[in-house]
Amino acid sequence: MIAPDPFSEYYAPLLKNTYDVVDRIVLNAYFGLGSSPGGFRLWWQRLHGTDDNLDDTHLMRMAGRFARRVRGWAKKHNIPVVFCPAGERKHLAIEPYRPADPNFRGIFAVQVSRAPAPVWEVLRSGNGGFHLRRKKSMPYVNHYSFHILDKEWGHVTLKVCGQPPFKAMVMLNGHEYTACRARQAHIAFGKEGNCFTEVSNAAALAKVADTLRSPTAIGRLRRVCERWIYQCVCFGLSFEEQKRSGFHYSYSLFQIEYSRNLLFANGHQMEQVFHGVIDRTRSLLDIRTVKTIFGIRLRRRVKRRNSIPRFECVLERPVYDLTVFKVHFGRLTLKIYTKGECVLRIEAIAHHVDDLRCRRGLDCFCEAVGKLGEILGRFLNVLCCVDVSWISDRLLEALPMPSVIGRTRVGGVDINKPRIRALMEAAIALSLTPGGFTAAQQADKVCEILGQAADGYAARHAAYDLKKLRGKGLIRKTAVGSRRYEATPDGLRAMACLIVLRDKVIKPLLHHGGHRKAGRKPADTTELDLCYEAVQGSMRHLFKTLGIAA
Repeated sequence: MIAPDPFSEYYAPLLKNTYDVVDRIVLNAYFGLGSSPGGFRLWWQRLHGTDDNLDDTHLMRMAGRFARRVRGWAKKHNIPVVFCPAGERKHLAIEPYRPADPNFRGIFAVQVSRAPAPVWEVLRSGNGGFHLRRKKSMPYVNHYSFHILDKEWGHVTLKVCGQPPFKAMVMLNGHEYTACRARQAHIAFGKEGNCFTEVSNAAALAKVADTLRSPTAIGRLRRVCERWIYQCVCFGLSFEEQKRSGFHYSYSLFQIEYSRNLLFANGHQMEQVFHGVIDRTRSLLDIRTVKTIFGIRLRRRVKRRNSIPRFECVLERPVYDLTVFKVHFGRLTLKIYTKGECVLRIEAIAHHVDDLRCRRGLDCFCEAVGKLGEILGRFLNVLCCVDVSWISDRLLEALPMPSVIGRTRVGGVDINKPRIRALMEAAIALSLTPGGFTAAQQADKVCEILGQAADGYAARHAAYDLKKLRGKGLIRKTAVGSRRYEATPDGLRAMACLIVLRDKVIKPLLHHGGHRKAGRKPADTTELDLCYEAVQGSMRHLFKTLGIAA
């Protein structure tokens, strides 16, 4: 079951359905014996009976044979072979070639692209000996992307390097898998692009999507790879040559995307919620860029009555206004954006599974997905706490008072000091960091906010200031004995509230001494400016009554 998150619960009255899905899965397929010089030589001996012909010429001939067989087979079966230049998005370029027949199964197109790859180089000596090594600068070689329609997984892409030992990459889509399983279970749905827009039975669809997070998903992944990969490699090695040489692939995890999809009842309400969240949290979470792509369609403001989900996939790509809120942490990415008419998607992406600090074997798939789910839940928790911030009067009064951590007595938190405010802003900005943040990262962020040199505020200073925040329950250590910190939910709300009250309420209201600035209103006056002006008018009367007005 999916653990509920505060963000989805807060906006639950506006939602129709919610579902989680492992969206994109990329697996590396490799021949273990061919990954080392000795293993590759042994495999070559099994294949040809001798290694006397192991040289660069025969390796190039094998790559050329792969290319000729692919093109000859494609011409015989009327399958397009398309060259894909660098920078072109392959999954978009291949859409026009996708068969319209829903019952089609097999390879429907082949894309050829050039990319660098590790290639074996054979160095022959005068006495007949030779040495195998990787070429120092990886050359650009042909890669063949076989686009397949599978009964269980929908659109599957197998990218095979044309050079021996034919390293491959398997790309799968969780939404395609969920759609195929939903059809088999007779669950009606509407699908636009890569998201479900309408679902007749949300609980049943969520149950289908959950199968990608269960241990049974490992067997499904291995079966779909074994079902197609040897048919694609047979252009370089026939089935008899594969059997004779003991050619067999092993699989490891490379990239995974995990998404939570919130289906709103009204597209206009979704726009208001999303842009409101961006406006309120962008500066606090130190999001420097938010990308907006303007489209040509408008989202509906009123829910269509008697709408029946369609039991089909729609291949058209609706072009709506798209705003992407993205945060990078090395090779991990957190992203939130709108999708389709009424879908708000939150994604946690591992561009390389190594950054999840788990093993890369296929058997560790569930562990990697679980860690991505934890990262996504943490992101939504932080987003909700910063978006809906508040501080109790009891905590506000207790902040300046000293506190005790263990046996150490530490000072209070004085929000009037710029260093303490920068400390809170840094803690909020770093709260999204997977696995927590260190005192050194906190010190760097504080120096960045204050605009001072790093030697003026080091990690030891940050550790002491963090101890002050720990004394007030605003942050905590990620584990006992750990040197990494994380903000508590109540602490995030309190720190965000203090910063918003000071920067968005007190300072604007006291601007110009509480008096309205003379002159005409500028043309770009916003609703927020009008609110400030109205409150300033009431404050002038209050100042006059209290006798503190200038």
